[in-house]
Amino acid sequence: MSVEPLGQHNAESPGEAPPMVFVVDDDQSLRDSLSRLLSSQGLQVQAFANAQAFLDAFSPPDVPSCLVLDVGLPGLDGLGLQRQLREMDAPVAILFLTGRGDVPTSVKALKAGALDFFTKPFQPADLLAGVKDAIERERVALRARRELAEMRRRHGSLTPREREVMVGVVEGLLNKQIAAKLGSSEVTVKEQRGQVMRKMMADSVADLVRMAITLGIAVPGK
Repeated sequence: MSVEPLGQHNAESPGEAPPMVFVVDDDQSLRDSLSRLLSSQGLQVQAFANAQAFLDAFSPPDVPSCLVLDVGLPGLDGLGLQRQLREMDAPVAILFLTGRGDVPTSVKALKAGALDFFTKPFQPADLLAGVKDAIERERVALRARRELAEMRRRHGSLTPREREVMVGVVEGLLNKQIAAKLGSSEVTVKEQRGQVMRKMMADSVADLVRMAITLGIAVPGK
Protein backbone atom coordinates (compact mmCIF):
# COMPACT_ATOMS: atom_id res chain seq x y z
CA MET A 1 0.00 0.00 0.00
CA SER A 2 1.50 3.33 -1.03
CA VAL A 3 0.74 6.52 0.84
CA GLU A 4 1.09 10.00 -0.60
CA PRO A 5 3.75 12.01 1.28
CA LEU A 6 1.75 13.52 4.12
CA GLY A 7 3.87 16.62 4.58
CA GLN A 8 3.15 17.76 1.03
CA HIS A 9 -0.49 16.71 1.00
CA ASN A 10 -1.40 18.56 4.20
CA ALA A 11 0.49 21.83 3.79
CA GLU A 12 -1.85 24.81 4.09
CA SER A 13 0.35 26.82 1.75
CA PRO A 14 3.62 26.24 -0.16
CA GLY A 15 5.61 28.20 2.43
CA GLU A 16 4.14 26.56 5.53
CA ALA A 17 6.09 24.08 7.62
CA PRO A 18 4.96 20.45 7.31
CA PRO A 19 2.67 18.87 9.92
CA MET A 20 4.15 17.68 13.21
CA VAL A 21 3.88 14.19 14.70
CA PHE A 22 4.85 13.60 18.33
CA VAL A 23 5.84 10.06 19.27
CA VAL A 24 5.90 8.94 22.92
CA ASP A 25 7.03 5.36 23.50
CA ASP A 26 9.58 3.88 25.91
CA ASP A 27 10.82 1.39 23.29
CA GLN A 28 13.77 3.13 21.64
CA SER A 29 13.85 0.84 18.61
CA LEU A 30 10.17 1.54 17.96
CA ARG A 31 10.68 5.28 18.45
CA ASP A 32 13.52 5.24 15.97
CA SER A 33 11.62 3.21 13.38
CA LEU A 34 8.52 5.40 13.71
CA SER A 35 10.64 8.53 13.40
CA ARG A 36 12.18 7.22 10.18
CA LEU A 37 8.80 6.15 8.81
CA LEU A 38 7.10 9.47 9.53
CA SER A 39 10.07 11.56 8.40
CA SER A 40 10.04 9.67 5.09
CA GLN A 41 6.55 11.11 4.56
CA GLY A 42 7.82 14.68 4.83
CA LEU A 43 6.53 15.14 8.38
CA GLN A 44 8.25 16.82 11.29
CA VAL A 45 8.81 14.34 14.12
CA GLN A 46 9.61 14.79 17.80
CA ALA A 47 10.08 11.57 19.79
CA PHE A 48 10.11 11.09 23.57
CA ALA A 49 10.77 8.13 25.86
CA ASN A 50 8.18 9.06 28.48
CA ALA A 51 5.19 11.30 29.13
CA GLN A 52 7.01 13.77 31.38
CA ALA A 53 9.70 14.43 28.78
CA PHE A 54 6.95 15.15 26.27
CA LEU A 55 5.11 17.50 28.64
CA ASP A 56 8.32 19.36 29.48
CA ALA A 57 8.96 20.06 25.80
CA PHE A 58 5.42 20.36 24.47
CA SER A 59 4.13 23.57 22.98
CA PRO A 60 1.13 23.43 20.62
CA PRO A 61 2.60 23.89 17.13
CA ASP A 62 1.12 26.31 14.62
CA VAL A 63 0.76 23.49 12.11
CA PRO A 64 -1.54 20.44 12.07
CA SER A 65 -0.24 17.83 14.50
CA CYS A 66 -0.98 14.52 16.16
CA LEU A 67 0.43 12.38 18.95
CA VAL A 68 1.31 8.71 18.54
CA LEU A 69 1.17 7.53 22.15
CA ASP A 70 1.95 4.22 23.83
CA VAL A 71 -0.65 3.28 26.43
CA GLY A 72 1.71 1.33 28.68
CA LEU A 73 4.31 3.97 29.47
CA PRO A 74 6.26 3.75 32.74
CA GLY A 75 5.36 6.43 35.28
CA LEU A 76 2.61 8.59 33.83
CA ASP A 77 0.91 6.22 31.39
CA GLY A 78 -0.78 7.02 28.10
CA LEU A 79 -4.24 7.52 29.59
CA GLY A 80 -2.78 9.80 32.25
CA LEU A 81 -1.04 11.90 29.61
CA GLN A 82 -4.24 12.05 27.58
CA ARG A 83 -6.07 13.30 30.67
CA GLN A 84 -3.45 15.98 31.35
CA LEU A 85 -3.54 17.21 27.76
CA ARG A 86 -7.32 17.44 27.96
CA GLU A 87 -7.06 19.46 31.19
CA MET A 88 -4.53 21.73 29.45
CA ASP A 89 -6.98 22.13 26.55
CA ALA A 90 -4.08 21.16 24.30
CA PRO A 91 -5.24 20.81 20.67
CA VAL A 92 -3.55 17.58 19.61
CA ALA A 93 -5.16 14.46 18.13
CA ILE A 94 -4.07 11.19 19.76
CA LEU A 95 -3.44 7.79 18.18
CA PHE A 96 -2.74 5.10 20.78
CA LEU A 97 -0.38 2.16 20.49
CA THR A 98 -1.39 -0.83 22.61
CA GLY A 99 -0.22 -4.35 23.36
CA ARG A 100 -2.26 -7.41 22.49
CA GLY A 101 -5.22 -8.00 24.79
CA ASP A 102 -5.34 -4.36 25.90
CA VAL A 103 -8.71 -3.66 24.29
CA PRO A 104 -10.45 -2.40 27.49
CA THR A 105 -7.82 0.31 27.91
CA SER A 106 -8.13 1.23 24.25
CA VAL A 107 -11.89 1.60 24.63
CA LYS A 108 -11.33 3.97 27.57
CA ALA A 109 -8.93 5.99 25.42
CA LEU A 110 -11.42 6.26 22.58
CA LYS A 111 -14.21 7.30 24.94
CA ALA A 112 -11.87 10.00 26.28
CA GLY A 113 -11.36 11.41 22.80
CA ALA A 114 -8.57 9.45 21.12
CA LEU A 115 -9.02 9.09 17.36
CA ASP A 116 -7.83 5.50 16.99
CA PHE A 117 -5.61 2.78 18.44
CA PHE A 118 -3.21 0.31 16.87
CA THR A 119 -2.24 -3.03 18.37
CA LYS A 120 1.45 -3.89 18.28
CA PRO A 121 2.81 -5.16 15.99
CA PHE A 122 0.96 -2.99 13.48
CA GLN A 123 1.32 -2.49 9.75
CA PRO A 124 3.21 0.74 8.93
CA ALA A 125 0.71 1.56 6.18
CA ASP A 126 -2.17 1.31 8.65
CA LEU A 127 -0.49 3.72 11.05
CA LEU A 128 0.31 6.14 8.22
CA ALA A 129 -3.33 6.08 7.16
CA GLY A 130 -4.33 6.87 10.76
CA VAL A 131 -1.80 9.71 10.95
CA LYS A 132 -3.08 11.09 7.65
CA ASP A 133 -6.65 11.12 8.96
CA ALA A 134 -5.61 12.70 12.27
CA ILE A 135 -3.63 15.44 10.56
CA GLU A 136 -6.47 16.20 8.16
CA ARG A 137 -8.87 16.56 11.10
CA GLU A 138 -6.42 18.80 12.91
CA ARG A 139 -5.84 20.85 9.77
CA VAL A 140 -9.55 21.68 9.68
CA ALA A 141 -9.62 22.35 13.44
CA LEU A 142 -6.51 24.55 13.24
CA ARG A 143 -8.05 26.61 10.46
CA ALA A 144 -11.18 27.07 12.59
CA ARG A 145 -9.08 28.14 15.59
CA ARG A 146 -7.20 30.65 13.44
CA GLU A 147 -10.44 32.06 12.05
CA LEU A 148 -11.90 32.38 15.55
CA ALA A 149 -8.75 34.10 16.81
CA GLU A 150 -8.92 36.56 13.91
CA MET A 151 -12.62 37.19 14.57
CA ARG A 152 -11.87 37.89 18.23
CA ARG A 153 -9.08 40.25 17.19
CA ARG A 154 -11.47 42.18 14.98
CA HIS A 155 -14.08 42.35 17.73
CA GLY A 156 -11.39 43.53 20.14
CA SER A 157 -10.59 46.42 17.77
CA LEU A 158 -14.10 47.85 18.23
CA THR A 159 -14.59 50.71 20.65
CA PRO A 160 -16.94 50.10 23.61
CA ARG A 161 -19.67 52.11 21.87
CA GLU A 162 -19.16 50.23 18.59
CA ARG A 163 -19.64 46.97 20.47
CA GLU A 164 -22.92 48.28 21.84
CA VAL A 165 -23.98 49.26 18.34
CA MET A 166 -23.02 45.80 17.08
CA VAL A 167 -25.29 44.21 19.69
CA GLY A 168 -28.13 46.43 18.51
CA VAL A 169 -27.52 45.54 14.89
CA VAL A 170 -27.52 41.78 15.51
CA GLU A 171 -30.68 42.22 17.61
CA GLY A 172 -32.31 43.54 14.45
CA LEU A 173 -32.80 47.11 15.67
CA LEU A 174 -32.99 50.05 13.29
CA ASN A 175 -30.45 52.85 13.60
CA LYS A 176 -33.00 55.15 15.25
CA GLN A 177 -33.88 52.41 17.76
CA ILE A 178 -30.22 51.85 18.61
CA ALA A 179 -29.75 55.61 18.96
CA ALA A 180 -32.69 55.86 21.36
CA LYS A 181 -31.42 52.91 23.37
CA LEU A 182 -27.91 54.37 23.66
CA GLY A 183 -28.94 58.00 24.03
CA SER A 184 -27.17 58.94 20.82
CA SER A 185 -28.12 60.41 17.45
CA GLU A 186 -29.19 58.39 14.45
CA VAL A 187 -26.43 59.97 12.34
CA THR A 188 -23.77 58.94 14.86
CA VAL A 189 -25.14 55.40 15.09
CA LYS A 190 -25.17 55.12 11.30
CA GLU A 191 -21.49 56.07 11.21
CA GLN A 192 -20.63 53.67 14.04
CA ARG A 193 -22.59 50.90 12.35
CA GLY A 194 -20.48 51.41 9.24
CA GLN A 195 -17.34 51.19 11.36
CA VAL A 196 -18.55 47.94 12.90
CA MET A 197 -19.21 46.39 9.50
CA ARG A 198 -15.83 47.54 8.20
CA LYS A 199 -13.77 46.45 11.22
CA MET A 200 -15.55 43.09 11.47
CA MET A 201 -15.21 42.65 7.69
CA ALA A 202 -18.89 41.72 7.52
CA ASP A 203 -20.49 41.73 4.07
CA SER A 204 -24.03 41.87 5.43
CA VAL A 205 -26.06 41.95 8.62
CA ALA A 206 -26.55 38.19 8.28
CA ASP A 207 -22.77 37.82 8.13
CA LEU A 208 -22.43 39.93 11.28
CA VAL A 209 -25.06 37.81 13.04
CA ARG A 210 -23.10 34.64 12.21
CA MET A 211 -19.98 36.24 13.68
CA ALA A 212 -21.87 37.25 16.82
CA ILE A 213 -23.09 33.69 17.29
CA THR A 214 -19.55 32.35 16.85
CA LEU A 215 -18.23 34.88 19.37
CA GLY A 216 -20.93 33.99 21.88
CA ILE A 217 -22.68 37.35 21.69
CA ALA A 218 -26.35 36.92 22.54
CA VAL A 219 -28.62 36.96 19.51
CA PRO A 220 -32.41 36.84 20.08
CA GLY A 221 -33.97 33.57 18.99
CA LYS A 222 -30.58 31.78 18.72
